[in-house]
Order: sequence, then structure tokens, then C-alpha cells
Amino acid sequence: MNVLEAIKKRRSIRRYKPEEIPTEHLQQILEAARLAPSAKNLQPWQFIIVETRERKRLLAEIASKQMFLADAAVIVVALADPDASPKWFKQDVMIALEHMVLTATSLGYGTCWIGAFEEEKVKKLLKVPEKLKVVALLPIGVPDETPEARPRKKFTEIFFSEEYGKPLTL
Repeated sequence: MNVLEAIKKRRSIRRYKPEEIPTEHLQQILEAARLAPSAKNLQPWQFIIVETRERKRLLAEIASKQMFLADAAVIVVALADPDASPKWFKQDVMIALEHMVLTATSLGYGTCWIGAFEEEKVKKLLKVPEKLKVVALLPIGVPDETPEARPRKKFTEIFFSEEYGKPLTL
């Protein structure tokens, strides 16, 4: 599957089968994040991979009781160091996470970006140093649903040529 196919296939998955991810697949997904670009190549990210059932359940509780998180094979907790890259740390981590999302999709796994969580409770549960920020949670697992594609805006509504409002014609 090429990148554009993975982009077209990707969906937010909120139901997972109780199956593990083979180590070699998890390594590929994590390696994709490691290789992501970042401002000035500062790589202000770190990730905690949560696999134990009880800890996944606790994270789901902290994440607005989104209990489907506990069913994923793993939850990636994305951390950023604002001191390392004060202006771009969140964007850099999000790029790395999207690399994981697309790699996971290409391997047949589902993901769902999670931004609704209580940061201080996540930090306490996972013993995250105070200076780091929790940017997002990313469950990854074998999907147990196949959602339809959601509507997208028309090309002409979002792309312009040279100035706002001037149609881009390709």
C-alpha cells in the first residue's frame, strides 16, 4: 500500500479485536515516528507504549471514559519537551504521530487520535516528568469495525492560487 492509499483508507477506529500486534509490526510503526521530521531536527518527542490491560483501562478512564481505548493492543502516549523546541514541540510530535498512524494503516491496523484526557492524571499514572507535555494518546490495534469515509470539503473550497479566493486550476 502506498502512502496515498493509506491516507484514503485511514479511519478513526473505536472498536478493536482482542489481538496483539506482532513485535516486528510495532517496531515498524514506532520507527516511522523516530524518522519523522522536526523543526531544526530537535526531535522533542518521547513515547510511552502502554500494553497492560489494567493500565490501558486506567488511561481510558482518564481520557473522558473512552473505554474503547482499553481494547486496543497498545496505547501510545505521545510526550513533548517544550524546552527542547518551545515554538514547535506540539507540531513536531503530531507529525511523528501521523507517521505512526499511516504506517499502522498500511499494516492493517486501526488508530484513533485522542486529545480528550486529563494531562496531570496521565502524567501521574505514567510517572511522566513535570516538564514534559502529554500531547495525545494513540490507540493502535486490529480494527473490529470498518467505518465509511466521512465527507470531505471540495478541492475548490480549500486550495487557492497565489492569493485567497483565487481558484487553483490544475
